[in-house]
Amino acid sequence: MFKKILIANRGEIALRIQRACQELGVKAVMVYSEADRDAKYVKLAEEAVCIGPAPSPLSYLNMPAIISAAEVTDAEAIHPGYGFLSENADFAERVQKSGFEFIGPTPDAIRIMGDKVAAKQAMVQAGVPCVPGSEGALPDDPVQIGRIARAVGYPVIIKAAGGGGGRGMRVVHTEAALINAVQTTKSEAAAAFGNPSVYLEKFLQNPRHIEIQVLADKHRNAVYLGERDCSMQRRHQKVIEEAPAPGIPRRLIERIGERCVAACKKIGYRGAGTFEFLYENGEFYFIEMNTRVQVEHPVTEWITGIDIVRTQIMVAAGEKLPFTQRQIELRGHAIECRINAEDPYKFTPSPGRITMWHPPGGPGVRVDSHIYTNYYVPPNYDSMIGKLITHGDTREQALARMRTALAETVVEGIQTNIPLHREMLVDAKFIAGGTSIHYLEEWLEQHKR
Repeated sequence: MFKKILIANRGEIALRIQRACQELGVKAVMVYSEADRDAKYVKLAEEAVCIGPAPSPLSYLNMPAIISAAEVTDAEAIHPGYGFLSENADFAERVQKSGFEFIGPTPDAIRIMGDKVAAKQAMVQAGVPCVPGSEGALPDDPVQIGRIARAVGYPVIIKAAGGGGGRGMRVVHTEAALINAVQTTKSEAAAAFGNPSVYLEKFLQNPRHIEIQVLADKHRNAVYLGERDCSMQRRHQKVIEEAPAPGIPRRLIERIGERCVAACKKIGYRGAGTFEFLYENGEFYFIEMNTRVQVEHPVTEWITGIDIVRTQIMVAAGEKLPFTQRQIELRGHAIECRINAEDPYKFTPSPGRITMWHPPGGPGVRVDSHIYTNYYVPPNYDSMIGKLITHGDTREQALARMRTALAETVVEGIQTNIPLHREMLVDAKFIAGGTSIHYLEEWLEQHKR
């Protein structure tokens, strides 16, 4: 096991990894920007290094500063968390070449799965079902592009090969709008991701967003930890997640889970990862893989009893997975609400000082958050300030506990999206389960404030 790990992230995930290190008896080095000097995990840290001013490119995306911090503190490994540099193959490579262990997949695996076109080709070879679409990146010839779109059938969606986080996508309903949409998406992709390549897929009308959590070690062992339903989203950003997914037969989950495990072995994957699918009419269609720990990992931890972050660290240190597929059992149901510092209906960010923070408690309630009373939420980063997770023997019990937990939660001084969560938790269609990825946006349109 490592003696010291540098945590190259901020917010609730930095605190989450710090706690896992403490449990393993590993020293954790925290890096922070000038805006995060007063963060809880920095105050709790044995060692902390300032890596630059508030803007991310000068701090959390500053590779030389992070690697230098690891060198001066004698860290042995770097955990990237999620976001920032967590899926950057060049960073993973630089970490390894600098003599540190990268707590995540190999640079090659990140490159394959980070490029949506390469990932899709790898999944086809591994027998994982994919959304019908172009074979690889779209050509430059407008005639060929039109032929591909007609073969797939409208509506289609144009996606950036190097995209993510809901960016670099455009739905096209008619052939007249196709070429302009392709050129616009290419320009956006080049500017945002440094990669102008785009591909085309069939646009599914009312799918659900289902994902499969996997863990793999360096000894070619891999398992899947059930599934999560992340369909409650706005502009491709997840708002509420739950596990297991309501109403999907276990045999279908087992079949797709086994294919994900086979894909991990085929590409030599290691660490934590998530295969994301659209699910419609009883069929799964692969869309992308996240080669890191997910924001919503706690719901899977709760129904499996497996600490995903702890396991990430263990397998990076060369240990074998401490369980087999047969030993994994799903127990009960878990739900996660992302708590964001934003207007609950307009979604404009609401940074500022928190004058009162009262987290909920009770059986089956977990709060993952780095905030505290008098904490200042900086305007420089993502608006998520925490996650509220509940667990119950049944989905109904998990929902009831979430309603109580949301009612108990107090955040004053800034706006949060808690009022929206409270409304969704009493919404009849959400309670019934199985809503599509479009449901929340349709609901918001009908309930405009």
